Amino acid sequence: MAKTTTDHDEIRRWAESHGGKSAVVRSTHDEAHGNGKKSRKTGVGLLRLMFPKARQSDHGELEEIDWNEFFQQFEDSKLALLYEEDSNFNKLIGRDTAEKREHGDHKAARH
Repeated sequence: MAKTTTDHDEIRRWAESHGGKSAVVRSTHDEAHGNGKKSRKTGVGLLRLMFPKARQSDHGELEEIDWNEFFQQFEDSKLALLYEEDSNFNKLIGRDTAEKREHGDHKAARH
């Protein structure tokens, strides 16, 4: 069964125990940094957790970033992590969506 958390230590522990690393989608990271300067509007780009050693895993469009940068954007975007303890399944969702799902609205999503 999937769990949801916003706890940085729990997220990092879970990801690293599965060989995961903090990352962004490269094209959005490049846009966010244009000319070496971060844009306050775009942050670091679209966040992801990547699992480089996982079979059938395609990370060609992802760029590893440090955890501090990851969690700064995670907080700025008000995200939560939906994950399964015993697999690599994970999804970054809005905290508003996470709250609705906790109250039984399993079709909740950001629009």
